[in-house]
Amino acid sequence: MSVLFVTGTGTEIGKTVTTAAIAATALAQGRSVAVLKPAQTGVTAHETGDAAEVERLAGPVTTLELARFPDPLAPATAALRAGLPPVLPQDIAEAAAKLAASHDLVLVEGAGGLLVRFDGDGHTLADAARLAKAQVLVVAQAGLGTLNATALTALALRSYGLDSPGVVIGSWPAAPDLAARCNLTDLPDAAGAPLLGLIPENSGALAPDAFRAAAPHWLAPALGGSDAFHIPS
Repeated sequence: MSVLFVTGTGTEIGKTVTTAAIAATALAQGRSVAVLKPAQTGVTAHETGDAAEVERLAGPVTTLELARFPDPLAPATAALRAGLPPVLPQDIAEAAAKLAASHDLVLVEGAGGLLVRFDGDGHTLADAARLAKAQVLVVAQAGLGTLNATALTALALRSYGLDSPGVVIGSWPAAPDLAARCNLTDLPDAAGAPLLGLIPENSGALAPDAFRAAAPHWLAPALGGSDAFHIPS
């Protein structure tokens, strides 16, 4: 896959760190990587955005933001409040295609969940992924409630005719509770796709060198990760 969209079952669940782990793993294999953030919200012009955080953790990737809106809201609402034009699905698909022409892998990190609105007509990341003919990786939470959110996201993907390579748990706890442990078995059923990664909690706080060394071990080979990757029993 030369273009991979990264969405979540919600917000603040580890999409950026997951994107960084995939990018770091690809870079370690000698692949060129670009990270596209269509709409960065809740960050002012002088603050670090998600794409820059991926670059800090993963290493030398090409980064591109299409728009930045200061309010921490859905992109459509944030654009309206800022008096700025929204990001349209075709803008995202075209930017991804241009980056794919000169990079081995393009990672497109969404905002919030799959069906968060990007414009006043209700277009979403799913519309952009469909235009780009790209697969959509789902980042999910570890614990109670994640099965329903993951199943709903998978249902939405199918309704758009989109494929997903699998699910990554964006913050796997050091001491998982019963629900989290059971979800290792149940998440693939909810998603209709395999579990492809477990990103340890607080991985984003690691020093970049430590992050890059560890990242391949958090991901399954389908995402470029280590053959030693395993799901705890």
